[in-house]
Amino acid sequence: MKTRTIVLAAAAFAAFSCGNRNSQGSEPLPEVEAAVIPSVEIVTATARDVAQESSYSSTVEAYATNNIMPQSGGRIRKINVEVGDYVAKGQVLAEMDRLQLDQLELQIQNDEVEYARLKSLYEEGGVSQSDFETAELGYKVRRSNYNNMLENTILRSPITGFVTARNFDVGDMFSMSAPLFTVQQVVPVKLLVGISESEYTKIKKGDSVTITVDALPGRTFTGKVERLYPTINAATHTFNAEVRVSNTDRVLRPGMYARVTVNYGTNHRIVLPDQCIVKQEGTGQRFVYLLQDDGTVSYVPVGTGRHIGSEYEITGGIEEGETVIYKGQAALKDGMKVTVLNK
Repeated sequence: MKTRTIVLAAAAFAAFSCGNRNSQGSEPLPEVEAAVIPSVEIVTATARDVAQESSYSSTVEAYATNNIMPQSGGRIRKINVEVGDYVAKGQVLAEMDRLQLDQLELQIQNDEVEYARLKSLYEEGGVSQSDFETAELGYKVRRSNYNNMLENTILRSPITGFVTARNFDVGDMFSMSAPLFTVQQVVPVKLLVGISESEYTKIKKGDSVTITVDALPGRTFTGKVERLYPTINAATHTFNAEVRVSNTDRVLRPGMYARVTVNYGTNHRIVLPDQCIVKQEGTGQRFVYLLQDDGTVSYVPVGTGRHIGSEYEITGGIEEGETVIYKGQAALKDGMKVTVLNK
C-alpha cells in the first residue's frame, strides 16, 4: 500500500512539471526569417567628350527661283523646253510674236546709218552741237527700247536649273495671268533651319552642318551656314539659319523633307547607361543610386543633358569614379544594404 502511494505521487509530480514547463514557455520558439538583401549590378561613372549636337527639321529649297514672262501680253510663237528639262543660263526658252521687234530692228538699222552721217558732219562743222546731241539722244533711246523688246520677245533663262512649271502652249495669247515658265536653281540648294533662341550665341556663319533626307536613305550631305537671320520669332522663339548645300550631283530636289544636325562643340561630361537613371513620378526629377563603402546605397538627384543612343549625359550630381547602380533599382530605398553581383 505504501509502495502504490509513492508511485502515484511521482506520476503526479511528473505531470505537474510538464504542465509547468509548457505554461511558462521555457522551450525555444521558431526563429524569425532574416530580411532579404537586394542584389544589384554596378558601373563606374566615367567621363568623356560629348558632342553637343541638336537636330532640326527643314525642307530643301531651290537656291533661286525665277518666274519667266514677257513684260506685256502677246502671242506665243515658239516653246523650246518642257517641264523637267535642265537649262543653262542664257538658254532660249520661248519666243513671242516678233512683228514689233522686227519693225523696231529696221528702224534701228536706219538710225545707225543716220547717226553715223550726222557724226561725220558734226566733226566737220556742218551740224551744230545741239542738233547732233538731239539726234544722238534719240538714237540711244530707240536702241534701249529695242534691247528691252528683244529681251521680252526672246525669253532666256537667267539661271541654270530645272524647268519646274510651264503654263502656256504654242499659239496661246499670253495674258499675264501666270508666268510662262518657272526655273529653279538646284546647284546649290538651301535650307532654312529654325534654331532655338537658346543656341543664338553658339552658331555662326560658316559653321558646317550635316543633312539627311528621307528620300535618299543612307546618304549624308554636308552644308554650311551661309546666313543668320537677325530677328527671333516671338511665337516660336526660334531664328532662321540659311544653310547652303553644294548638291553638285543634283540629287537634292526642292520640297524634300530633311533633318539638319548642328554641332555646337564638345563638353567633357560623365556618361551613364540610361538604365542607371530613375525617374521620379510626377516631378520629372531624375536620380541614381550610388554604392557606398559600407555596402549601402544612397539616393542622389542628377542633372541630365543629351540622350545619346542608350546613354545619358550627366550634367551634375555625381563625380567621376563613383559607383552607380546599374540593375536592381526597383527594390531599393535610400540607405538600404545591397549585394553586388558583378564586383
